[in-house]
Amino acid sequence: MLFNREIVSDQDEVHTGPSCPAGSYADPNTVANDGATAPPADLMPVVPGYESLGPNVIPPSDFGSVQPQAPSSAPERRFDIPAISEELAQEAFTKYVTSKCCYSSKPAKEMVFTDLQSLNTYRYRLETFTESRTTEWDSEPYNGQVVDGFGAAPGPWSIPVPVPSLFKDCEKAVRVPHTSTVKGCHSCLNLGRSACRRCVNSGRTRCGPCNGMGWTQTSQRQRCTMCQGSGMIRCHSCGGVGSVTCTTCKGQGKLLCFIKLKITWKNNVHVAVIDKRSGFPVELLEQITGEKLLTDMAPMVYPVVGFPDSSVNVASESAVREHQAQFSTTCRILQQRQTIELIPITRVHYTWNEKTYIYFVYGTEHRVYTKDYPAKCCCCSIL
Repeated sequence: MLFNREIVSDQDEVHTGPSCPAGSYADPNTVANDGATAPPADLMPVVPGYESLGPNVIPPSDFGSVQPQAPSSAPERRFDIPAISEELAQEAFTKYVTSKCCYSSKPAKEMVFTDLQSLNTYRYRLETFTESRTTEWDSEPYNGQVVDGFGAAPGPWSIPVPVPSLFKDCEKAVRVPHTSTVKGCHSCLNLGRSACRRCVNSGRTRCGPCNGMGWTQTSQRQRCTMCQGSGMIRCHSCGGVGSVTCTTCKGQGKLLCFIKLKITWKNNVHVAVIDKRSGFPVELLEQITGEKLLTDMAPMVYPVVGFPDSSVNVASESAVREHQAQFSTTCRILQQRQTIELIPITRVHYTWNEKTYIYFVYGTEHRVYTKDYPAKCCCCSIL
């Protein structure tokens, strides 16, 4: 999954660019070359429509045909959640303190609440599920299989490939019809065998027990029984033949070459957290569950409009425009999904020993964060 996180304050926005994750071939119909490699490109024929092969993605043939759906609206009421009760705040704090071996439980038991402030935070997420395609020459050992080299090859985007589960990264490779041809193996020059690298085609290697001397290193010089005094023994890698089966053509001497179409599905994720400048580290919210307020899914969504917090509308418009500009020219956008979550955060002010402290209770899980716990001890040790 391609994941970007953005923290948006009430005054500004910060954007981060996407990166491309690696995928894996997992489909049973995936092309497998069993170690074979295609001959150099200058030795391969030119196939109409595939003059430029390589890692660069191929622009979709239907670029611009999909248009955004009607604007996504949200109810006009505000989605504010009151601050949690003092009882719940103390219960969460006590549970947190108990989990820390070096924290004394006295502040959690003796503290006096002075203020509980609700700092509810919105999290906007946009997922853009894309499909991209690249082409390259590939090969497999030729064992007499049918050579599909007649007729016009279909365009890269004309080849039907079933789409896997939405919003999940996946890769698949298929053979382009009517691009097959038989070539002599470039690795072994059509022989089916390659020179053994261990013995350099001689079939013999230096004897290990006597280090190639022919005799043992003892007080009385004796002929080595392993090599019979010659200092050389039969190569174990090639069995003394001096050559091994070619790993490219598997001993066939010929390769079935074809153009491979590689399809990559990526879920590109953009997350914006509306920061209330509360001092709470918003990176802690990545694994926190919020209350889902809005879910909108379409082949191409339109930015959210009319949400009570204008920062959410701005974040949505920025993310949608950015994804459409970034992916529509190089990939096919198959589906988009945008969501808005409300994450409850309560800032708790309390006093203990005549000093004021702060901690946060956040998420529906009621987790606790504090950086200035007043009573830490050194009663535990690291083994």
